[in-house]
Amino acid sequence: MPRIENDIKLDFKDVLLRPKRSTLKSRSEVDLMRSFSFRNSKGSYRGIPIIAANMDTVGTFEMAQALHKFCLFTAIHKHYSVDEWKEFASQHPDCLESLAVSTGTGEGDFDKLSAVLAALPQLQYICVDVANGYSEHFVHFVKDVRQKFPSHTIMVSH
Repeated sequence: MPRIENDIKLDFKDVLLRPKRSTLKSRSEVDLMRSFSFRNSKGSYRGIPIIAANMDTVGTFEMAQALHKFCLFTAIHKHYSVDEWKEFASQHPDCLESLAVSTGTGEGDFDKLSAVLAALPQLQYICVDVANGYSEHFVHFVKDVRQKFPSHTIMVSH
């Protein structure tokens, strides 16, 4: 049964980010590198917290290769085959630390995700691409992914 929530909701137009005073003299002194520890996977990540989306025009191997040089992360789109993943990994193994393999929640997506991760066990990030993050189907899919891949970090593209 649906639940009605009456508490206040904020949108981007309701929030103002006001910078605090800085002791930096130049933009060149800014350090965007951050470290993250993930509660469920127990993994960690160090890099710049910007992720190229898993769209088929953005989340490409070419983009990952370019962004990795700048410590940026890429969620690779879900249309690459297992063989394409293997080929990319053999040519650019250093990039794998800043990639997420994307998956849908449809029929066959779990099997393809499993095949990619079996072929490339060094991949540690999974991006679930879903239009309806509130659906029970999605919740069950994530539970299945967590059960099969307990040490992977799971993120969602909504």
